[in-house]
Amino acid sequence: MVILDWLVLLGTLAFIVLYGVWKNRKNKTIEDYLKGGNNSRWWTIGLSVMATQASAITFLSTPGQAFHDGMGFVQFYFGLPLAVVIICLFFIPIYHRLKVYTAYEFLEERFDLRTRTLTAILFLVQRGLAGGITIYAPAIILSVVLGWNLKILILLIGCVVISYTLIGGTRAVNVTQKQQMFIIFLGMITAFIFIINSFPVEVGFIKALTIAGATGKLEVIDFSFDPNSRYTFWSGITGGLFLALSYFGTDQSQVQRYLSGKSLKESQLGLIMNGFLKVPMQFFILLVGVMVFVFYQFEPSPINFNPKAIEAVEQSNYKEEFNHLEATLSQIQELKRMHLLDENNVDLKEVARLDIREKEIRKEAKSLINKAAPNIETNDKDYVFISFILKYLPQGLIGLLLAVILSAAMSSTASELNALAATTVVDLYKRNRNNLSETHYVNASKFFTLFWGIIAILFASFGSLYENLIQLVNIIGSIFYGTILGVFVVAIFLKRIKGQAIFYAALISEALIIYIFYLDILGYLWLNVIGTILTILLGYLLQFTLPKKS
Repeated sequence: MVILDWLVLLGTLAFIVLYGVWKNRKNKTIEDYLKGGNNSRWWTIGLSVMATQASAITFLSTPGQAFHDGMGFVQFYFGLPLAVVIICLFFIPIYHRLKVYTAYEFLEERFDLRTRTLTAILFLVQRGLAGGITIYAPAIILSVVLGWNLKILILLIGCVVISYTLIGGTRAVNVTQKQQMFIIFLGMITAFIFIINSFPVEVGFIKALTIAGATGKLEVIDFSFDPNSRYTFWSGITGGLFLALSYFGTDQSQVQRYLSGKSLKESQLGLIMNGFLKVPMQFFILLVGVMVFVFYQFEPSPINFNPKAIEAVEQSNYKEEFNHLEATLSQIQELKRMHLLDENNVDLKEVARLDIREKEIRKEAKSLINKAAPNIETNDKDYVFISFILKYLPQGLIGLLLAVILSAAMSSTASELNALAATTVVDLYKRNRNNLSETHYVNASKFFTLFWGIIAILFASFGSLYENLIQLVNIIGSIFYGTILGVFVVAIFLKRIKGQAIFYAALISEALIIYIFYLDILGYLWLNVIGTILTILLGYLLQFTLPKKS
């Protein structure tokens, strides 16, 4: 990075944070602090909802996911538009009618206090874990590729987010997220245009798509019924639907975004905006990753994009064997390049065959890395895009793309801290310490924002990479969301089931879901479906078998 990159990066982030704090530094009531005074318009809500979901993990992991596995990951979002419609018709009207601060307040009126408390605690656990990951994800990757100190980077990201979230509350989160989404869109579109223009002269966008298609990268939809396959059309419209219903309908980090709307209509329009823009946005980010793959058909790519992994194996007894694999990969890449640049006879079948061989070489390299350094992460999906940015993008654009990554980390983390503080204060603290002053509850909200921020920083400091960071966040959600959604489905649609039955049904369902996840017998998206159905069925069963309260 050069001075221009630093100026772009620091200037962008400083403007977002200072503008958000300056515009929203005064919050006199708990409604101002937690609901933004109910002044948000639909476009602010829509962008805020998108920014909450689009964490740094999205922009680090998703292109790498496409580079290695193609566009199939977009199926994960196929159930989202339908979920948004259902939430707008049934969930949001209830929240607005009851004028709740959190989604879980509704459950006390419908069931009882302990059901409300249980679901609030389940949210706090899963979102508290995810909050640490959203800080850790960009920190670990940037620290590896840039050589920055990991602990300092985690502390820096955490402290910046805590500062403006604590001072400005929900309104600051919403305002800053509008700026952050603008930076994100600008950065990704600019990067996409640069990649296309970096192809050889004889390779246009259409030919790039042909190359990607020949190597299987454009296989968007998988209609197979394999329950172990993580991303299929069926898992997307079922497991993805249930996950989206839980996330947008019951997760306070999202609910709090549209509870700040000026009216019911503004909240509904904002959520619908997100629902119908999210799939195209993810498709575009995946397409960026596919174009990076095409770019590397004409430029040498490393056998593994994690520089720490390469360094570890180069210093081990497996160095010679590893160097042989690198030489073989170089030969394969040169053959692919020759076939693709042959104007008279482009043999796409041979390119596809060589691509399969390249994957085998990379797999062998991962095996050697694992032998040389078992503690080093061999899965390099999260490093593909950032490595490309730092090596090939021009000065200034590098700073902009790093600003995209850090802006996304800040936006999602700010929403999480804001929601964690709101749930802690409204569902736990205020419920047990009622009739205190508005100032007291505003200060309590600030204290719990700081508290959860520190928890997130500590969790991030002791975190470790999983197979793929974007999958890790979704796995954590899938373990808890099904049960929570089941409780809300019963609350809204199944009036015969009462509080005692649904409370024990939720406890049993959550225990079973954790056990099923431990057995690893299904793709994680199905946990959302199973958790929801289990909670509903157990609720029915317990309603007619448990002794009735006098």
